[in-house]
Amino acid sequence: MVPSSETATVRVLCQKLLLSGNQPGTLQWLIGSPFFPPFTVVSTFRCIHHSPDFQQESDDLRKLLPKGFEVIGGLIIGDSDAEKTAFEAVRAARRLRKHLSEGGELDDEKIVGASCDAGTGTIHFFISKSENLTKLEPVGSFVYEENSGKYLWENGCLLHCELPIKLPFYFPASSPSDSKEKFSDAIDAVITQFKEPYVVYIAETLKKASGDAPKPVVLRGKDLGFGADASNINRLPAADQVSDTKMLSCSHFFLNSKTAAAVNSAENADKIHISVLLNRSEKSPTSGAPVAEYFPAMEEARLIVVDLNLDVLTYAPKDLPLMHAVSNLVIPALVDQLYSLKKIILPYLLMVHPQLRIYHFNPPGVLHPITIIYELNYGETEMKQVDVRKSLHLRLGLPLDRPLLRTANALDLSVNDDSRGNIKKRGSFLLKDVHIGIPSSGVAEGVASIIQGSYEYYHYLQDSFDDSGWGCAYRSLQTIISWFRLQHYTSVAVPSHREIQQTLVEIGDKDPSFIGSREWIGAIELSFVLDKLLGVSCKIMNFRSGSELPEKCRELAMHFENQGTPIMIGGGVLAYTLLGVDYDEGSGDCAFLILDPHYTGSEDHKKIVNGGWCGWKKAVDSKGKSFFLQNKFYNLLLPQRPNMV
Repeated sequence: MVPSSETATVRVLCQKLLLSGNQPGTLQWLIGSPFFPPFTVVSTFRCIHHSPDFQQESDDLRKLLPKGFEVIGGLIIGDSDAEKTAFEAVRAARRLRKHLSEGGELDDEKIVGASCDAGTGTIHFFISKSENLTKLEPVGSFVYEENSGKYLWENGCLLHCELPIKLPFYFPASSPSDSKEKFSDAIDAVITQFKEPYVVYIAETLKKASGDAPKPVVLRGKDLGFGADASNINRLPAADQVSDTKMLSCSHFFLNSKTAAAVNSAENADKIHISVLLNRSEKSPTSGAPVAEYFPAMEEARLIVVDLNLDVLTYAPKDLPLMHAVSNLVIPALVDQLYSLKKIILPYLLMVHPQLRIYHFNPPGVLHPITIIYELNYGETEMKQVDVRKSLHLRLGLPLDRPLLRTANALDLSVNDDSRGNIKKRGSFLLKDVHIGIPSSGVAEGVASIIQGSYEYYHYLQDSFDDSGWGCAYRSLQTIISWFRLQHYTSVAVPSHREIQQTLVEIGDKDPSFIGSREWIGAIELSFVLDKLLGVSCKIMNFRSGSELPEKCRELAMHFENQGTPIMIGGGVLAYTLLGVDYDEGSGDCAFLILDPHYTGSEDHKKIVNGGWCGWKKAVDSKGKSFFLQNKFYNLLLPQRPNMV
């Protein structure tokens, strides 16, 4: 039962309701789901087409937003008249919803309108019960939900469908202007086939590695229920043995998921793969040879073949009937994507067609996946692609110095989930993120600022290479480069010691005799290699004594909060990798999160942590002893994130 506005609560699942960089007058779309309680905000997208251009906004959101999520309202950064501003947001949201539905009918759904005071940042929520009403009703309270990822993915799953289509059509050679109409007719014919009685949809789990995985389920077009209101579909309890496919829910494929580790992201969510087959022989009374149909052209004609590779991702609650998930989510998503591809291809129909590929992403701060169509005619570093990504970063409120929407960061939906945690299957024996789970620093009132993202732990004697006593800075450099690789800033392989030496010789920093030697390198050499191989600039900090390092804790904390990259600490013949600082600004007490490359053992996380090879080191412990020698010169290499949208 939908609560009245007097008792209704707006629930906010997204980490940030207000996207960064908002200016007065900025409009944001509030995204929810028909499967969630009313007035639940899952994410927020910025309106980037001013005025706004509702047609362009609807085209963009139709491509970006997976089925299972929808626009439930708007928020405007406005002045002190909160209700007036919220009403403008409601009116904009209703217009957008009409464009998204393409029906243009009266929108009597309850819509959330919000106003944020540009001066104070105070947010006021209102509810619009009907399009005909000009009076908004204030909402008494709103709450930010904790464990929002768990809220989504414990109860929901993803349905993924790939469908390659080779679409031929012909038109009179004397009338090329007819080509667009013929192409549109061919698209409509494909859409009609999605709902034919004998079309077959095969649903199967992506967790094929587990021996007790349920068998695939076959659904036919004649059994599907089209046109149902997603929010009013009856949910089904999980059942181990159900013979009627109409009674199967999506949870059929995840009967054992409750005993598995909790999933808090789209990447690790339960997934169902949907395949589409067109069955033309089911009603054939007898078997026979294939038949080729011939349609003669009455005049000279031109044939064009368009390759369309559909790839859709939808969200569904696990207790939703599988047949409704296919008919009300997957098929509409295929239809929308066909129309989106058609709009992109139409201007180039009689020329070289754009190479379109669809990717799914789950950038940080966005709870649900998004879908992006990229043109592969342009390289990722070409300005046209950079501009496309910049507009997407702006819409989603993502920082402009991180390659979050480059293709290397796309969700990998081709492998089963069970293989993701298997290091050997990824072809790497190195441990990742060894600082996770270590004991606390011991700084009582400290605020910890640590590395952002993942890295691999490089240390002495790896790769059967004996660098004990001289290779610690090389290993720290390898760890730093692995960070840039794992954050997809580069595809350059982590270099060996010899390749590092060759790089320094190539740039003229070292003589050729340096290659193959056991000479130490320091911060300057590391900065040269990072600049040459990755185009990464570095900041270098010098200290006359280890006693000076705690004085720079605030500056180091700012580095980890803004840049997030590992730092190399060099002192004499020793080098370490710094992963974070824990700093109490009141007392000045601080600790450094040290990853020690001098470790010579096996890739045993417990052994590494218990042995102190990765852990917090107090600047000054209870006995007055410092991890950093007081009379030794130190230099720090701070790699900077490149601006690489």
